[in-house]
Amino acid sequence: MKNPFYQRVLKLTLLLFSGFLILFLFRLAYGYTLKKQTYSTQEVSYANHLSDWSGANYASRKYKGKGSQNSPTLVSVDQKYEKIASVSTTSTAFEKEEALARQQIKANNALIQFEQKTGNTGNRSLHLVIGVPPAQFDTLYARLIQIGYVRSKQITKTDKTNEYKELNAKKASLEQIRASLIDLKSKGGKIEEYIDLENRILDIEQQLQALGVSLGNFDEENEFCTVKFSMVEGKVSKISLLHRVKVAIQWTVSIYMKIAITGFFLALFAYFVLLALGQVRKMK
Repeated sequence: MKNPFYQRVLKLTLLLFSGFLILFLFRLAYGYTLKKQTYSTQEVSYANHLSDWSGANYASRKYKGKGSQNSPTLVSVDQKYEKIASVSTTSTAFEKEEALARQQIKANNALIQFEQKTGNTGNRSLHLVIGVPPAQFDTLYARLIQIGYVRSKQITKTDKTNEYKELNAKKASLEQIRASLIDLKSKGGKIEEYIDLENRILDIEQQLQALGVSLGNFDEENEFCTVKFSMVEGKVSKISLLHRVKVAIQWTVSIYMKIAITGFFLALFAYFVLLALGQVRKMK
């Protein structure tokens, strides 16, 4: 006849082992659902790789807004803004994904405004500054973040309306000064004064040309948003079965101990509650 005590111990041991085994198998299976880690020996820095590009892209958005606080009349507002997306990825199929990136750029009517490609096979990097029409900005960004393993992504939008207005105001002021100086030329004077006027007019002309270039960036026909895309070549880290088992055991032991300790204290608390209730009944 089997000893009942040993049977209870055996059942409890099997129950505890079954719980441990279920947790272990669950964690081991969960490990296979995780994406493989992609790594690269290169550090991506837009500041370093794109320092040679000093251009700027601007876009505009027309909307209705109130003319003033006291006036309910809606007026047309032309907002000028700069919108920049930065995407940094690691690729394990560099040539294929580079071709895919260029294909998406072309499909969205975008222009490559700056390009830097460095490194040998196994350690290559590609850095692009892309000018994309505002209407295609979101589409291109969504396509590029699907290429490779995205390490970082960011979108920044900055209002440039005041800067645009200041440039126009400065242009108007310089044009008035130029007109006044040209009018002074017709009144005659000393040769030295005439030369000084010419030099002053030439200086203003140069300032107006520089302003024209800056204002040209705001023209609707030149409207672009900017996407900075950086891709470095990387490798996929392979996780061995031994490592997976080790991680699963560590996790299972940690969780199981927490469950066991929690269960012990709950049982101890229940025991004292029952003991107290028993004492109360005896007193009655």
